Amino acid sequence: MHRIHYAGDSVLTGSAIAQALLDYAEVLAKSATAATIEIPVREPDGSTGSSTLLVGPASQLIADVEPSHEHELVDDELVRRLERLTAELRRPRAVSSHFGHGTAHEYFDDL
Repeated sequence: MHRIHYAGDSVLTGSAIAQALLDYAEVLAKSATAATIEIPVREPDGSTGSSTLLVGPASQLIADVEPSHEHELVDDELVRRLERLTAELRRPRAVSSHFGHGTAHEYFDDL
């Protein structure tokens, strides 16, 4: 299990979930964008709850390994979704090398 420290608070979640969240937060920051992510968490009484985190360029997340007698929280679907979103943001995007049929002067004529 991993404890994620976020905005002066912390939540306990599964290790694979924490790693996928950190990887996604990293590419969001590098892409100068943000997203909200809901993750399963272990409540202090041992029950399972959920937390929603806003992650992006200003996010400061820390994940620490935390020994726990509780069963590891697992959400394979969430981990796959975060991995897919992370891969999509890491993929280079094609950028057009021209403005189209007109000249740059025509596009910026009103400047």
